[in-house]
Amino acid sequence: MDVFLTKFNFSQPSSSLRNNSSHLIDEFDEKLLNPDPGERVPIDKYSLRIRDDVRRHYIQNGSCQPVDHKFPKTLFGNKMRQFSSGWFKGSYSRWLEYSVKKDAAFCLCCYLFKNDYVYGSTSDSFTKTGFKAWNKASERLDLHVGKVNSFHHKCFNKMLDLSNQSQSIQVAFDKQSEKQRNEHRIRLNASIDVVRFLLYFGLSFRGHDESDFSKNKGLFLGLLEWLAKRLPEVDRVILKHAPKNDMMTSPKIQKDIVSACAQETMKAIINNLDGDYSGILVNESKDFSHHE
Repeated sequence: MDVFLTKFNFSQPSSSLRNNSSHLIDEFDEKLLNPDPGERVPIDKYSLRIRDDVRRHYIQNGSCQPVDHKFPKTLFGNKMRQFSSGWFKGSYSRWLEYSVKKDAAFCLCCYLFKNDYVYGSTSDSFTKTGFKAWNKASERLDLHVGKVNSFHHKCFNKMLDLSNQSQSIQVAFDKQSEKQRNEHRIRLNASIDVVRFLLYFGLSFRGHDESDFSKNKGLFLGLLEWLAKRLPEVDRVILKHAPKNDMMTSPKIQKDIVSACAQETMKAIINNLDGDYSGILVNESKDFSHHE
C-alpha cells in the first residue's frame, strides 16, 4: 500500500505539502533521463503513471559502467585509492553503477525500487549520496547486498521481474504452438458441452468418489468419458491424455463454466425482454374448483 500513500510531515505548513505533491513529473521524456546515477531525478519524483516506464528505460540501457574512464584517486590514510572497473564484473555486474560527476558508486536496482520499501543507511549511500569509501569497498559492497531477504535483494528481484517480460503468462501463452491452443479449445469445449447438458436437465455434477478407480465418478466425468469413447479427436486430448495443469475438469473449472452459463442466460433473458416489464410466478393459489 505504500506506493499509493503519501507520508506527510505534519510539521510542514499545508501549503508546502500541496506544492510538493504538484511537483511530480507526469510526462515521460526519454531525453531528460540522465544516464549518470549521480545526476538522476529520484524515482519517487515521477508520478505513478510513468514510473514503470522510467524504470524500464534504465533497465534496458543497463547500469552506468564507464569502464574506460580514468578513475580519480583519493587519499585514505597513507594510501591512494580509486574505484576499480573490476567491480563491474561478477556478482555486482547487473546493478553496480559509477557516477563520473560525483566519483561515487550507486546501485541501480535500489534506485529504481527503493520507494517500495523502508530502507536504511546502507542503502542510502548507494542511492542518494553515492558510495566512495574505496578503502572499504569490498566490505561495503557485501554489506549492501546482505542476505537473501535483504532490501537490496528485494529490489534486485523486482528489477528482474520487470525486465524479464518473457516470463509473463501472456507471453508464455502467445508462444504456445497452434497445436497446443487447438487441444486446449477441444478440452474446454467438451467441458462446456457437458455442463450445458447437465444444467438443461437439472442434474448433479459430482460423484461421491471421483478417483481413477471409481466405478461411479459422477455425471460430469462420466459424460466426458462417454464423449471420449465416441469421438477419437476428443479422446486424444482430454482426461488422461490431457496435461495435468490443463485438464479442464476440476470442481473450480466446473463452477466457473456454470457461472458463465448463468450470466449468458441472464443476458439472453434481458435482451429478449427488450426493456419491457416481466412477471415471475413465485407461488399459486387455487380455488375450490382447482383453478389457479
